[in-house]
Amino acid sequence: MSTERNFQTTSPAGLNHNLPPMRLWAKAKKLGTWDPQDIDFSQDIEDWKQMNDLEREVILHLTAQFLAGEESVTLDLLPLIMTVAKEGRLEEEMYLTSFLFEEAKHVEVFRRFLDEVAEERTDLSRFHGGNYKAIFEQALPSALNRLYEDNSPEAQAEASVTYNMIVEGVLAETGYYAFHHMLEENDLMPGMREVAGLLKQDESRHLAFGVYFLSRLVAEHGEGVWQTIESRMTMMLPLALGMIEDTFAPYDELPFGLEQQLFVDYATNQFQKRYARIMKAREQSLEDILGEPAPAQ
Repeated sequence: MSTERNFQTTSPAGLNHNLPPMRLWAKAKKLGTWDPQDIDFSQDIEDWKQMNDLEREVILHLTAQFLAGEESVTLDLLPLIMTVAKEGRLEEEMYLTSFLFEEAKHVEVFRRFLDEVAEERTDLSRFHGGNYKAIFEQALPSALNRLYEDNSPEAQAEASVTYNMIVEGVLAETGYYAFHHMLEENDLMPGMREVAGLLKQDESRHLAFGVYFLSRLVAEHGEGVWQTIESRMTMMLPLALGMIEDTFAPYDELPFGLEQQLFVDYATNQFQKRYARIMKAREQSLEDILGEPAPAQ
């Protein structure tokens, strides 16, 4: 049984390079091709040897959270790619392929740090507390895998909020902020500092897509989708802040000049910025979101 199929790229539509996902795709091709194997960890190895046990433990704690988180999003992203593909949104699908490539590289580089710098091969799941598990073992896979059965706008919104706005927009960015305080301000581990900068650059594109994607859903489907976004963000914030608190809880004192409240405040601020950016879509047209002129009347 043959089925006729219409291909966008050989139709008059072609590819719309003005869409936000295609502009992000252009950036990903230029900026996202760094190789985890090219990172020079030689000085990091020497710095690691000079650290005390508490300093090493805190770095391991943060690294274990990052690494499992990157593995989780690598495993869980596919349903979102499949959803936009089924809807025929080729430009969005093209950009999302770079997501998967980049998240996989993040997994590789953090594991390389553990193997070559920390020489750590114990079970680091001891650093995954209750709120961490609630996000990465329950909320994230549940929201993304739901798309296999339910690709409604509301389901898509919940998946993107969980992945883009909370995991990337709050937790990952707070993690980079912590690495900056630990390493940059103490002139330690230039290899890992380079990694943090490259990951932050990758994730900034991911976040830009998430803002676009959720804004498009709001512009297309109205208040019902906005209420889903608002509800999901409100539900996820306590888990994200709880995870930050769980990270600091085991330590009576903190190395590297770290202060828990600094990171709680930073995470809250990042959340509020993402919330405000999505909320603007309630007042925008779909043409505004897509960056296209309205059709002539």
